[in-house]
Amino acid sequence: MATEPMAAVLDLARVPVDRVGRSSVWFDYWQLTKPDITFLIAITTGTGFWMATAHALPEFPWVPFLQSLLGTALVAGGAATLNQVIELPYDARMRRTARRPLASGRIAPLQGLGFGVFLSVLGVAYLALSTTALAALLAALTLLAYLFIYTPLKRVTPLCTLAGAIPGAAPPLIGWAAARGTLDPGAWWLFAIVFLWQLPHFTPIAWMYREDYERAGYRVLPSGENRSRFVAWQTIGGAAVLLVIGLVPAVGRLSGFAYGGGALALGGILLFYSATFAVRRTNVSARQLLLVSIVYLPALFALLVLDKA
Repeated sequence: MATEPMAAVLDLARVPVDRVGRSSVWFDYWQLTKPDITFLIAITTGTGFWMATAHALPEFPWVPFLQSLLGTALVAGGAATLNQVIELPYDARMRRTARRPLASGRIAPLQGLGFGVFLSVLGVAYLALSTTALAALLAALTLLAYLFIYTPLKRVTPLCTLAGAIPGAAPPLIGWAAARGTLDPGAWWLFAIVFLWQLPHFTPIAWMYREDYERAGYRVLPSGENRSRFVAWQTIGGAAVLLVIGLVPAVGRLSGFAYGGGALALGGILLFYSATFAVRRTNVSARQLLLVSIVYLPALFALLVLDKA
């Protein structure tokens, strides 16, 4: 199914591109990489690398650390670009995405395709040459899963969020593998945190832009009576399990009081706003939950890194 939207995009290769200044063109290419999401991916990748090496070496390996961030960021930027290439016909129907460089015609589809492939290949190759083969393999599998499993599933089933949460939670694994060349239990614990976090993070986005998604044919939320139950399960359930999983290092004495207290507070706040949104199901409560979720993950990982140092 992933080949159908790709074929539709290639048919649009002759879309005229607006004449803009050089600086605007560079900015459009920068926007294709979704830098805000790529920055968050870099944070989770760095946390995985840090946790894999903390107290294991006399000095922190800064060069491999930065190489793992750069390689993963390149793959993430490539994935974001190729996702927009595949979904170009649908992005053009949505108000929130119609102004993107590809959807608006400021960058031609074939140029976007070439740029996305270049970043993806460069990122995987860079990880293979500068870190470990396992890190490069994980990055490649994450890219393929994101583009050819999650992306087409958005038009098929609301369970696409669960499928997409798997490649979305892979960056800590990439960071861990770049540091050690293996995946230990701690890597999978970080994976679980990011996987669960995506449920209360994406659901309010799907709710706020539900009309946009429906207009473009995306089935990110079920219709009818099942919608309310689905929203409640995905937000409250995800936040509740995340609260428990987030306390694992404190219970297992792998971290100190600061992390344990912070994880409990952050998890409790996220659960409260998740429950509020599930009950009210308004755009205001959805936006509040989204903002809380954006703060939650970097704050939790910052506590983990600081308490582990």
